[in-house]
Amino acid sequence: MFHRHPSLTTSRREMLSRIGAGFGTLGLASVLAEGGLISSPAVGMDSIAAAAPHFAPKAKRVIQLFMPGGPSQVDTFDYKPAIEQHAGQRPESVDRKSLRNTKNGLMPSPFGFKQYGQCGKWVSDIFPKVAQCVDDICFIHSMHTDIPEHAGAIMMMNVGHLQPNRPSMGSWMVYGLGSENQDLPGFIAMSPHAQPRGTLANWGNAFLPGAYAGTYINIHEMRVESVLKNLKNNKLSAVDQRQQLDLLSQLNRFHMEQQQRDPQLETSLQTMEMAFRMQMAVPEAFDTERETAATLELYGNSEYAKGCLLARRLIERGVRCVQLSHSIDGYDIAWDTGHDDIVGGHKRLADACDQGIAALLIDLKQRGLLDDTLVIWGGEFGRAPTSEGQKGRDHDHYGFTVWMAGGGVRGGMSYGATDEFGLSAIENRVHVHDLHATILHLMGIDHERLTYRHSGRDYRLTDVSGKVIHDIIA
Repeated sequence: MFHRHPSLTTSRREMLSRIGAGFGTLGLASVLAEGGLISSPAVGMDSIAAAAPHFAPKAKRVIQLFMPGGPSQVDTFDYKPAIEQHAGQRPESVDRKSLRNTKNGLMPSPFGFKQYGQCGKWVSDIFPKVAQCVDDICFIHSMHTDIPEHAGAIMMMNVGHLQPNRPSMGSWMVYGLGSENQDLPGFIAMSPHAQPRGTLANWGNAFLPGAYAGTYINIHEMRVESVLKNLKNNKLSAVDQRQQLDLLSQLNRFHMEQQQRDPQLETSLQTMEMAFRMQMAVPEAFDTERETAATLELYGNSEYAKGCLLARRLIERGVRCVQLSHSIDGYDIAWDTGHDDIVGGHKRLADACDQGIAALLIDLKQRGLLDDTLVIWGGEFGRAPTSEGQKGRDHDHYGFTVWMAGGGVRGGMSYGATDEFGLSAIENRVHVHDLHATILHLMGIDHERLTYRHSGRDYRLTDVSGKVIHDIIA
């Protein structure tokens, strides 16, 4: 007679054979799962295989050009000539707001503005190349958020919550839609030098299964072995690795059958498979030397421009979401130089990204990818029209600008408005939850239906808020 070792686990079949009453509980669980009252953890739930959207999407993929630190709306894309007329003054509409520098008056932008495109959009002189693309861009001038502090506001913009304990927007997208390329991660986050404040939380999966986490890549050094560490195995050939991985997977799956279901083990299996396949896929995807001389010249040589080119190459190969953060000199909230020096800081930052961003929009359009690729630009909040010191501006979460292009968005338009001085959103106000709801809608996802049950509650990217901005959708 066979005697099981006491340390080995009892299988589900053996347990049911011993406890007949268990069938009643299983029947109840099945009924509840079919009614959506409990989650049904089917095997393979961690897969990033492409999935059907809730309805026909306008966009298939997203590129987020994230500008951490708070770019000033009144020095970039929200032209406010009234500031010049009231320079140094503290109008009542400004005085009512709880800005930290309560005694400082209005400070005119040190940059000139010109009109561009058929739409006649006013754009600052520090973004001359992006200005050439305004007829493809929808500017949302009425953004507002909950807190004027970098860490919390960055979390709100990237995870829809003030604390880093929720899945990131990119992870939600991969959870809902999967990826069209099983050899590359569904969500890739990139930056030159510094990661944005909050680091992992900006692309993390939190309580979602691990397969939906973003993969971070430092693009400061463009060599493949530097872009993604530990990618190659220098001791084993690809054939030997495949045999080793197959054996390890066989052993793990045998163990998983005994456990009936182990999400962490399933994620580990998929991670190992992905890592093996990435050894072949990553070098090709990141080899920008394969591009034509004309394309390389279009983007230019800045680090951010190289990131823009990589973003195009990645979404072209089926990556669902790419987040490209802007950093300079290793500073994680680069645009926060606005505190001390709007003139030097903002000009230098814009110079570092203007050509790359414009090239990305032009390149996507030329390749027929802009129609179903949503490009998003913006920071976590903006900057006040009043001065801080002699040359800077403080944070402004009451009203700021985010723009979107492609992916079913109407180009050549401005939506919403701040007051005459650019301080507060007063017309068609858009909260970050509304922005997220609209992004998901463009991707074919009903933000109220994209949920995940955790700790007895259904969570979603937009929490319990969010309204789709239908007026900006083509």
